[in-house]
Amino acid sequence: MSLTCADSQVMMSSVKVECVVKASALIGEGPVWEESEQTLLFVDIGGQKIHRWSPSTNQIQSLETGETVGFVVPRRSGGYVAGVGRSIVAVDWPTQMMTSLVEVDEDKKNNRLNDGKVDPIGRLLAGTMGKEERPAEVQRQQGSLFSVNSDLSVTKHLSQVDISNGLDWSLDQNTFFYIDSLSLTVDAFDYDSTSGHIGNRRVVYRMEEGEGLPDGMTVDADGHLWVACYNGGRVINIDPITGVRLQTVSLPVMKTTSCCFGGPDYSDLYVTSASLGLDHSGRRQQPLAGGTFKVTGLGVKGRPSNSFSG
Repeated sequence: MSLTCADSQVMMSSVKVECVVKASALIGEGPVWEESEQTLLFVDIGGQKIHRWSPSTNQIQSLETGETVGFVVPRRSGGYVAGVGRSIVAVDWPTQMMTSLVEVDEDKKNNRLNDGKVDPIGRLLAGTMGKEERPAEVQRQQGSLFSVNSDLSVTKHLSQVDISNGLDWSLDQNTFFYIDSLSLTVDAFDYDSTSGHIGNRRVVYRMEEGEGLPDGMTVDADGHLWVACYNGGRVINIDPITGVRLQTVSLPVMKTTSCCFGGPDYSDLYVTSASLGLDHSGRRQQPLAGGTFKVTGLGVKGRPSNSFSG
């Protein structure tokens, strides 16, 4: 499906897809709804920026990070925490200052942090990946998955990861969902929220032909997964218990990267996308590539995001 710049809305039965942030990101990623401000946080990994967009004013504020930035999450003590290069940094938005808290993968200088998210008790989980030769083409098995506790102690949970990506938790907090994109699966682990230990890895969904690479994801209030499909131009809704795909939402861009629920009642699904890697023809066919989209009419709601306790 292709759109012109003037035609940024698509009707699919009751589901509406609208491009709400048309500024073209190189690699838009990691959307997080900030309830206290009613704003959408997201990053541009390649553009090396953290963005904060207000739906009520349609204003976007940005902070330049100076290096690739994989994620940004709210911090309980105020401000944000972001994954910049290989460092977890504290971000003070009013002063635009960043302070390094902890570094990971010190022995792998070409690595960078990618997706990260906070668990229900305030622990940060974040993953790394090797250097990209081209979009989604990486030095394989260079990445890891880490957790960072409130005292800033770091635990490595997984190694030999290709592209550490989407992550979230079940409603009862006993299951951790995780994506290593090049495996073409969505996996689940048993999760001990007290210790942060993960184990008993299994596959809950295998990507089908044409669905692309699994990228970022979120869990709705019914416990179902919503997975952005990079190079698939869609978000798929999965029941992690049965492994059944319940719904597919098509978008007017192929490089859909991540998603989160937001809005006053968490009924809007926000989806980020990338433009990096598109040639001139691709950009002409996908003028909204790199934009951020709002999907309404899904009939489901999300959950508030968690804040880092460190």
